[in-house]
Amino acid sequence: MLGHTQLRAVEQPPGSITVAERVVAKLASRAALELPGAAAAPRRVLGRATPKASARVEGDVAVIDLELSVRWPASVPRVTADVRRHVRERLTSLTGLTIAEVRIVVTDLATATPSSRVR
Repeated sequence: MLGHTQLRAVEQPPGSITVAERVVAKLASRAALELPGAAAAPRRVLGRATPKASARVEGDVAVIDLELSVRWPASVPRVTADVRRHVRERLTSLTGLTIAEVRIVVTDLATATPSSRVR
């Protein structure tokens, strides 16, 4: 066929994205707070409480460590299982990483702050 140019797709080498461990940790911390039974461990960052998190990333696989509180009267096993599942799903969705493990330490029981009493 004269006058027709056949177009071929130019193959491009695949690119790569590297997500810093501190970014993965911040994403994990925020993902944990998306669930109603989870709360921050007792510490404050810029006036906002967030769970303490760290991440180790090797290639496209990450291991997450979280320290958080569980809100009273939630079930600790249920909340931690939900957090583990949710953090794994959110991080995979947001970063493309495979989350091999989410280790959770419950450091506190979060209760409503008692109102101050008038004397």
